Amino acid sequence: MDHSGHGMMTDLPPFTLGRGLQWSADPFFFVACLLGLALYGWGVVRLLRRGDSWPVGRTVSYVIGVLTVVLMMCTRLNDYGMVIFTVHMVQHMVISMLSPILILLGAPITLALRALPVAARGRKGPRELLLMLLHSRYMRVITHPFFTIPMFIASLYGLYFTPIFDRLMGSGVGHVAMMVHFLAVGLVFFWPIMGVDPGPNRPGYLMRMMQLFAGMPFHAFFGIAVMMATAPMVETYMNPPASLGIDALADQNAAGGIAWAFSEIPSVIVLIALLFQWYGSEQRQARRKDRAADRDGDKELEAYNAYLASLNARGN
Repeated sequence: MDHSGHGMMTDLPPFTLGRGLQWSADPFFFVACLLGLALYGWGVVRLLRRGDSWPVGRTVSYVIGVLTVVLMMCTRLNDYGMVIFTVHMVQHMVISMLSPILILLGAPITLALRALPVAARGRKGPRELLLMLLHSRYMRVITHPFFTIPMFIASLYGLYFTPIFDRLMGSGVGHVAMMVHFLAVGLVFFWPIMGVDPGPNRPGYLMRMMQLFAGMPFHAFFGIAVMMATAPMVETYMNPPASLGIDALADQNAAGGIAWAFSEIPSVIVLIALLFQWYGSEQRQARRKDRAADRDGDKELEAYNAYLASLNARGN
């Protein structure tokens, strides 16, 4: 009846994309995604009513990012992911590498700081608490590359090559916790690199590119290791339900191929976003220098005119 005690039914019909996209909501992720969309929408509406603008592209990016989480966790893909390694690997890659990038490009923290009201003097409201968190030592630690890169790598090797993965997959709560972990690790890894929001660790653009490329080779090696394995690595997918007609080793090797191929997609997206941000930053800096030069020129002109006026006064 159940597989590995996690409540997933083993009489699933063979996987097809149409069946995978049928609605089957995980309660935790369904509520969390609805709440995330509602709060973001409230922030945008509040800004617009105040007469402030908010880039449409950010809203679109955030909404698509949250919907990718809904797609992975609130459809039958999540059910099939409990018994098919390839489907699980698609979930992992999207939730840890694609969803965080899209959510971060939506700048939710910047929106919150602009939309939340300022608390009365001497009090601390949600906006003040958010600012305290952003400037806390905790945030400096978890967004530092010495933390984010090892955590990004450990989320692959430390899970799949140890018994931890099977233990987490043994219960619904463990599975949800693992997926939350994947999303959180993706957010803290990509936030200092290409996030629009302010953060405690924001190095220069070249250093950000180095951070990006520091983690990706380990990701590719992980995919190759899974793809080339000659025996099943995790117990959860060792005996897939007979109704699915899946060979466990072939399924595992295909999952490794998905992990290997997927490491390229986010790298390209982040690199493009970084180049656009770098270009925009250079343009803003050039405009600031031009304005400063104009002001200096005006001051010199005013001083010269005052000098001429003083000469004229003396002549008179």
